[in-house]
Amino acid sequence: MEVEEEKIKQTKWKRRSSSSSSKSSSCLINNLDDGCLMHIFSFLPPIPDRYNTALVCHRWLFLACHPRLWLRVERSVKDRLEEPGVFPDIETAVAAARPGDTILIAAGGRHLASNIQIKKRLCLIGGGELPDETTLFCSRASDSALELLSTCKLANLTVKAELGCCLLHRNGRLTIEGCVLQCESNPLDHLSCPIVSTASSQTVFPSSVKCSKDGVSVFRTRIEGGAKAVLTSGDLTLQRVRVIYARTSIFFWFDVEHQ
Repeated sequence: MEVEEEKIKQTKWKRRSSSSSSKSSSCLINNLDDGCLMHIFSFLPPIPDRYNTALVCHRWLFLACHPRLWLRVERSVKDRLEEPGVFPDIETAVAAARPGDTILIAAGGRHLASNIQIKKRLCLIGGGELPDETTLFCSRASDSALELLSTCKLANLTVKAELGCCLLHRNGRLTIEGCVLQCESNPLDHLSCPIVSTASSQTVFPSSVKCSKDGVSVFRTRIEGGAKAVLTSGDLTLQRVRVIYARTSIFFWFDVEHQ
């Protein structure tokens, strides 16, 4: 009996010590000033880690959503437009962004995206739990929703095009992760294509500009409608295709690179 009681006491002591150590560690990180915490948050992936830090407390919410870490597009919330780093549409946010910035696009409703050129390294992320909750809509009068001329990443977004293409890739490395690319059905389906790449190995860049290898990488993305999933008119070809059939959707993984 004495041995069992001793074991129980040791177990309780270990639990108390572990809980006290976790509390002390959380207190230690909260002792850091705002600048240090924000610098730490800058190393976290925007989704889901940095997004989840905003749910911890009011202070972390303020720091995790600070304009220094990412910009926001809040189309439906007008009273937030006076805040720094909050923009009414994607085109304005892209124009104000600096290379390396992350733009968080609010969920709900449709965000108009017509021939928006992105010439700097950016990351565009949908703010909803699912990509269907954040939709970029390209009207029939436009060639594409986004025209990408630099290395960029798109995540957790739905891009819809009435006619033409969802994404027009010209230069740089484009990464598409967890998105939905959808060309709406119409009699001119043969003119529609979710992804069009015109990148070429013969593109000449100034010597001062360091460019990553051109290409497109697609991960866990639904592609619907259009004549082809990918149309290339440059030197890039479709490679390493993997498809998973779900009950209601088809998910694609593939690369578009130089042979």
